[in-house]
Amino acid sequence: MGYRIEKDSMGEIQVPDNALYGAQTQRAINNFKISSLSMPTDFIDTIIQIKKAAAIANRDLGLLDKEIAKSIIDSCDELIKNKRPEQFPIDVFQTGSGTSTNMNVNEVIANLASQRCAQKVGANDHVNMSQSSNDVIPTAIHVSSALAVENSLKPALLKLLTTLNNRAEELKDSVKTGRTHLMDAMPITFGQEISGWASQIKLALERIKDCQPRLQKVAQGGTAVGTGINSHPKFAAIFAEQLTKNISINITKSDNFFAALSSQDTIVELSGQLKALAVAFIKISNDLRLMNSGPLAGIGDIELVALQPGSSIMPGKVNPVVPEALMMVGAQVIGNDVTISMSGALGNFQLNVMLPVIGYNILQSINILANGADALNHLSIKDFKPKMKNVEKALSLNPILVTALNPIIGYQKAATIAKQAYRESRPIIDVALENTDLSRSELERLLDPLKLTKGGIAS
Repeated sequence: MGYRIEKDSMGEIQVPDNALYGAQTQRAINNFKISSLSMPTDFIDTIIQIKKAAAIANRDLGLLDKEIAKSIIDSCDELIKNKRPEQFPIDVFQTGSGTSTNMNVNEVIANLASQRCAQKVGANDHVNMSQSSNDVIPTAIHVSSALAVENSLKPALLKLLTTLNNRAEELKDSVKTGRTHLMDAMPITFGQEISGWASQIKLALERIKDCQPRLQKVAQGGTAVGTGINSHPKFAAIFAEQLTKNISINITKSDNFFAALSSQDTIVELSGQLKALAVAFIKISNDLRLMNSGPLAGIGDIELVALQPGSSIMPGKVNPVVPEALMMVGAQVIGNDVTISMSGALGNFQLNVMLPVIGYNILQSINILANGADALNHLSIKDFKPKMKNVEKALSLNPILVTALNPIIGYQKAATIAKQAYRESRPIIDVALENTDLSRSELERLLDPLKLTKGGIAS
């Protein structure tokens, strides 16, 4: 591979001939050989959209030459259409403001724009006009997160919620043994159990929606420290209006640039709501895998769709692979939330200096939750089958049904009957018939499992 010499304010440096980036990007590549992680494509695309909107705003304000502006805009469109991930190689673990990533994008756009333009297009003077890394990167974090929530996570959760509601209605009269402390409890229907899952997803959606208006307020216009130095007074508003047109979600300027640059409180809030969703996914996934356990020695309430062989040594074994994957998604999101929370706390004076890792982790959380929701929906919830033979056998022997007789025979008498039924492995109705004055027809009415799922007091 050949090299060319590029210059910046620190001097000369070798850059690969095939690289569209320049000196500052190369310095970052040399300095930050820390991980194999680079900023997500969605994040880079968002910065490119920021550069496009900024060029239009600067042109309309009479600050940027029209020919240069057009070359920048066209170069941004090219990069958005034809992804060039190899041109954006900088490690996530870099300078805390994300200056390296901002300059990486500036240099690539400037190089492409210079090829289109009779004039030399500058990465700092033209592509970065009216901007600072200190407002570009916080804006990119908010906007890329807002896009991922709106276009990926919310649709996936809405589809999952629809499936859960449909299954709850389908199985509203299918009765099973309830469980508390992993022990037999009063009966519920599959529909009631699934309605609990549906409510968890519905509430998670509501929490995420509550955060969206704050997420769509951006730091752009604050420039270096929040004062807007080197930015036209009308730039922030025109920029937000233009970005809204380009990406089709409403973007407005922050109410306070000093807060927008120095803190990441809104992303910490969003991450907390994603953590709550992750916890819900873990709960639902654990329920599914326990209900599916067996097929002979486990609970055996349901049968999940068999997706792949479950063992390299035990033929015929099939495992609940999607719920297990969702539990790992949940664990990752909880870990990301810890990173984001800690990073959000590390704003010093006028700038947060943990921005790249915040951007990386919040996008990962949103994307794996969205993909996980799709997998849970289509590969687990949609097609699992209740194993009613197993369910009805367990229900017929469940001594806890005697709870319904408490108002009639008292707790102590009911406990004695339950213990005898456990001890003798007999249906509760037979033991109650021997130990009370109630007739079989009365007991059948009082202990009807479906009726017991409706609540109320036996009479």
